[in-house]
Amino acid sequence: MNRTHRIVCLLLAVLMAFTLAACSKGNEEKPSEQPQSQNAGSDASQAGNSENASDPAGQAAQPAKLSGKLNLIDLDDRDPSVLRGLRIAGNLAGTADGFNGKDPSLTDVRCIFELNEWIEFYPDTDKEYALRVWVLRHRDDQEYYNTCKFSDLMPNFANYCDLHYPADEDNPDEWHWGSFYLNPADCEPGYYDFVFTYEGKAIATLLTRFYAENELTVKSDAELEALMHE
Repeated sequence: MNRTHRIVCLLLAVLMAFTLAACSKGNEEKPSEQPQSQNAGSDASQAGNSENASDPAGQAAQPAKLSGKLNLIDLDDRDPSVLRGLRIAGNLAGTADGFNGKDPSLTDVRCIFELNEWIEFYPDTDKEYALRVWVLRHRDDQEYYNTCKFSDLMPNFANYCDLHYPADEDNPDEWHWGSFYLNPADCEPGYYDFVFTYEGKAIATLLTRFYAENELTVKSDAELEALMHE
C-alpha cells in the first residue's frame, strides 16, 4: 500500500470514529429528554384534577354559609300557617334575654350551637300542628328534601325531635315544644341541616353549625351574632 492510500484510510477511520461518537451522544440524550416531557404532562394533569376536584366545570365548591334564615319549601298542599316563625334557644351559649331571647322569625333564627348543648324549639304555629325536626349532616343538594322519605334509616341522620304544643304547662308561650342535643361521642363538629317536617313532608330547612364543646360558651352575644353571619 502506497503512502496516498494510507493517508486516505487514516482519514476514513477518523471520520468513522467521529460519526460513531456523535450517534452515541445523540442516543444518550434522547432518553433524558423524554421523561421530562412526561413529568410535565403529569404535573399539569394533577394540577387540573386538583382544581376540578369538587366541580367538573373547574369551579371550586362554595362552602356552606350561615344566614339564620329558614328556607320554606314550596309545596302545593302546604299550609303557610304551619310554620310562621321560629325561635331556637340553647342552655350553654348566649344569654336568655339576648342571643337566646330572639322573637320568632323566618329570617333571624339562632343557627350555631355546641355539641352536648340542649336545644329548645319555640315555633310560631297553631297548637294542633305536630311537627318534627330532623337533624342531618348538611347536603349541598337541598332539593333532595323536597321529595325525601324521612326515616331513622336515612344516611347522615344524626337525631330528630318531635314538637308538640305544651298544653300541660302553665305558660305554654314560654315553654319549649321539644328539645334535643347531639352527643359528641356520636357526632362531629360541622354543618348540619335542621329539616322541619309536617305529616312526613319537609316544609322548611335551616342550615346550622355545631361547634366542639366549650367553643361557644366563652363568647359574648355580640360575638355569637357575628359567627352566625360570617
